[in-house]
Amino acid sequence: MRDGRRVAGRGRRGDADVGDLVERARAGEARAVARLISLVEDESPLLREVMAALAPHTGNAQVIGITGSPGVGKSTSTSALVTELRRNGKRVGVLAVDPSSPFSGGALLGDRVRMQDHALDREVYIRSMASRGHLGGLAWTTPQALRVLDAAGCDVILIETVGVGQSEVEIAGLADTTMVLLAPGMGDGIQAAKAGILEIGDLYVVNKADRDGAEQVRRDLRSMLALAERTEGAWKPPIVMTVAQKGEGLGEVAAELDKHRAWMESSGELERRRTRRARDEIEAIAVTALRSRWGDVHGRSELDDLAAAVVAGTSDPYAAADVLLEDL
Repeated sequence: MRDGRRVAGRGRRGDADVGDLVERARAGEARAVARLISLVEDESPLLREVMAALAPHTGNAQVIGITGSPGVGKSTSTSALVTELRRNGKRVGVLAVDPSSPFSGGALLGDRVRMQDHALDREVYIRSMASRGHLGGLAWTTPQALRVLDAAGCDVILIETVGVGQSEVEIAGLADTTMVLLAPGMGDGIQAAKAGILEIGDLYVVNKADRDGAEQVRRDLRSMLALAERTEGAWKPPIVMTVAQKGEGLGEVAAELDKHRAWMESSGELERRRTRRARDEIEAIAVTALRSRWGDVHGRSELDDLAAAVVAGTSDPYAAADVLLEDL
């Protein structure tokens, strides 16, 4: 955070500093990547300039979302998958979205204690991001941070979501491939049947497969996936059994991720997903800008008059809203 402010201060004196920062990030310099993501999280005035400089260098990374209920082993699985990807020679970026501290606003699990095995690997970049109250399992600034890691030359970017339960489906709109983790003994067979879970998964992983009940979770999943309506030629999500703590099954997970990437490229689904992702990002930025231009609507004097007219029955809420919108 401190580094981000210092870069922002220098950038106001010239454009060369931002360009130099981007070039250093593309060369794999961890400090430069960290400063760029700090600028993103701080919503720096230089953010537009940074995004413009990064744009020509994005679109190459494979983006994998990792989601699931708390306790299924998301962090352990993420760390084990990083090990497998590094074994295959991939440069890996990890965005781990954590709940926000109610005191500092930062990520509660910012030290990523389960990923310390990769702390000294120069080809792995791990960044914790605080959700800061944003619902859906991600942080508000995750798409821009993803763009930084993409431009920095990461072959694969893993996004580990908060793990808040059934509402955590936003990752499906951000990742190329969504991996849903389940584990035995946590009611996951029932949870998987609820809205959202079956729709978002491209790959299902039953972790802690050495525990009793793992086969039952797989059978439940297989039965429910068979009920899903799929068009001819559509991807059929596989189910992989793993014991992430022991590193078992991660080779199969990596192989299935490669198969899904190949299917998306051949079917045109990858382009469709990325176009949809860009549309969502543009819309979010535009809506945020409109809110900023709108200002504090509750502080506007005409709102009281419009509210009184609605209460009196001389106007209706839609007509009143139209009057407010006329000022934009």
